[in-house]
Amino acid sequence: MSNNVSLIDYYAKRANEYERIYDKPERQTDLAVLRKLCAQTLAGQEILEIACGTGYWTHAVSKTAKSITATDFNEEVLQIARAKKYVCEVHFQKADAFNLSFPQNIFTAGLAAAWWSHLRKSEIKNFLSQFHRQFSSGALLIFLDNKFVAGSNTPISRTDDEGNTYQLRKLENGSEYEVLKNFPDEKEMREIIGETAIGIHWTELQYFWFLTYKLK
Repeated sequence: MSNNVSLIDYYAKRANEYERIYDKPERQTDLAVLRKLCAQTLAGQEILEIACGTGYWTHAVSKTAKSITATDFNEEVLQIARAKKYVCEVHFQKADAFNLSFPQNIFTAGLAAAWWSHLRKSEIKNFLSQFHRQFSSGALLIFLDNKFVAGSNTPISRTDDEGNTYQLRKLENGSEYEVLKNFPDEKEMREIIGETAIGIHWTELQYFWFLTYKLK
């Protein structure tokens, strides 16, 4: 797994608070658009989802998907996700996003929501190599994440030598964590995936972005 042990610990302890981020009033219009985009784009697909967390996006996609294998490294969030009801067949599995080992021909699409922003810039190529390896040529891949909007996002606390940005976040119990949180733009994303992708499509909303492409 990534050496960011504090991030793993943070999301384990935040499990019961996690979905409150989706309650922010100013983000509701964007979230409705994203849920619709996910359901439409992934209709009929057999999906591998990484970093599924508490199953917020799993639930949205299950309304139209054929099947979903939803994975996360934290058992704490998986317990919450498993307790929900889904429309399609959903299997949950603990898995390391940096060490995936699924058969290549069982998924037609991949989904990673609110995950890219937690990747160090130095980790991206390794992660994409692992993720892409789970699919055959022509598979559909989707990433979505939030943008930095002052007043809606937690302020950036620092930037490291590699250009990664961080936020200081406090849980209800008062504990504070420094959390890696990057905010890539369309140009950066296209440059990163361009050599391995075709049909790249970027949708930018006020608070979120939505990226789809197919593997070459």
